[in-house]
Amino acid sequence: MPRPPRPTTPRLAPIGEPTPEQAEVLAKAGARPGRRAINIFTTMVRNRRVANRAVILGGAFLGKGTIAGRDREIVILRVGHNASAEYEFGQHTVIGRREGLTDAEIADLASDELTGQWSNADRTLVAMADELCSVDCVSDATWTALAERYSDEQLVELLMLAGYYRMISGFLNSTGVQLDDGVPGWPGGTS
Repeated sequence: MPRPPRPTTPRLAPIGEPTPEQAEVLAKAGARPGRRAINIFTTMVRNRRVANRAVILGGAFLGKGTIAGRDREIVILRVGHNASAEYEFGQHTVIGRREGLTDAEIADLASDELTGQWSNADRTLVAMADELCSVDCVSDATWTALAERYSDEQLVELLMLAGYYRMISGFLNSTGVQLDDGVPGWPGGTS
């Protein structure tokens, strides 16, 4: 089934002035005095309860996860590509660079077929993300390769990580959340 076009304007506008309860959630998401929260959270906080839980779960991956940051970002970027979620891909381009991914690697993760020099371990992470996004199950071969490298705890985290960012990508795409100032979109303007 062809992908429908993504909204080019917000279907739900980010909130401008949060209520005290919304501000509390936005603070957990990184908003500080003089620094506005990013568009995903100022949109999501329209449902404060859900936004609060999403921030907590996202923090379990980004701030307290057991997966190496580079590995985590390979999975998130690949899921963002598979979901055609430009906002997610852009935000994690910035984070991926901090975690050691090169611009060439990030651009390669935005293509349907990898062409760069990736290790077998990296290719396995991409295969996991691709399989989960296409058939909702990791193949035996990919699972075996993952299990050779990651503990049971980390396997659970990898699967939940991919699922969380797939869910977030659907939210971003459907609500039309726009890129934040200074955040790149697709590498080279591709989609």
